[in-house]
Amino acid sequence: MGAAIRVGVVLSCGGARGVYAHTGLLLALERMGVNIAAISGCSAGALVGGIYASGTDLHQWADTLANIRPHSYWTPDSWSRIFWNLALRKGRGYTGLSATEAATDVIRRNLTAQSFETCQIPFYSLAMNLTQGGKTLFSEGDLAPRIMASAAVPVFYRPVEIGGELYSDGAVIEMSPPEAICCTHHLDALIIHHTAPHRQGPSGMTYAMQRPWTLAEIIQRLLYPHRPWYLSDRPVAMRHCRCGCGSPFIVVEPDLPELTWPLDRGGPEVQAAALQQALELLETHRDIILADK
Repeated sequence: MGAAIRVGVVLSCGGARGVYAHTGLLLALERMGVNIAAISGCSAGALVGGIYASGTDLHQWADTLANIRPHSYWTPDSWSRIFWNLALRKGRGYTGLSATEAATDVIRRNLTAQSFETCQIPFYSLAMNLTQGGKTLFSEGDLAPRIMASAAVPVFYRPVEIGGELYSDGAVIEMSPPEAICCTHHLDALIIHHTAPHRQGPSGMTYAMQRPWTLAEIIQRLLYPHRPWYLSDRPVAMRHCRCGCGSPFIVVEPDLPELTWPLDRGGPEVQAAALQQALELLETHRDIILADK
C-alpha cells in the first residue's frame, strides 16, 4: 500500500458564522478519515485552524463553542469612554471599540500547544501588518496573539501589537492564503473552505440596511471587496495551484444559514449545515483526498 495522500486545508475569514462553519468542516474531514498535512487560516479560519492544529480535540472545541457567549470575547468600551475618546480627544490614538485581551485569553485556554513550533499540524495565520502596510503569514512564535491578530476586525477590535508592530484582521488584504502551504508542504491536494460573505452590489446594500447592526455589514463589505480567483459560484469546484506544482484545489463554498445578534445564536445550526454539506460535496472528490498514492 502506498503513502497516504497529503491534504492541506485552507479556512477563510467569515466572522462568527465562519467559526462554526469551519468547525463543521473539520468534523466532516475527521469523520471521513482525511489526513490533514497542513492548515492555513485567516480571521475565523485562523481561530479554528489554530485550535485544531494545536492538538485540541474537535469535539471538545465544538462543546466549548456551543456554550460560549459574546461577553467572554467581546468587551467593548463603555459609552462614556467611547464619547470621551471620540468627542473630547477627537479620536486621537483610539483604534477600536474593544480591547483584545479577553478574546486572546479565550483562544489561549482552548489551545493544546501554545506555539506554532509545537503544533501537531503545521499551521499558518494570515494578518494585516498595519505598521508595514502589507500582509504577514505567521508560522512561528506564540499562537494566541497571532491568531487574535488575524481575527482583530477593524473598528470592533483594537490592533494587536507583536514585536513592536501593529496587526489587524487578515481579511483586509486576503480572504485566505491557499498557495502558502500547497507547494511548501508538497501537498497532493488542497481543500479550501470559503465562508466569507460576498453580497455585493445594490441588493447587498439593501440587505445590509435591513439587518441588525448595519454598521457591521458595511464593514464586512469593506473587508471583502473582491472574490478570490478560485471561487466559481458553485458549492464545490476544482481549481489547480498557480505556483507551479499544479496540485488540485477542491473549493467548497457551502450555503449556510445566517447568524442573528448576538452572534452565538444559530451557531450550532451553521456548524451542522457545514458538516453535512462538506460530507456530501467532498464525496464527489473522495478519490483525490483519500486514495493512497
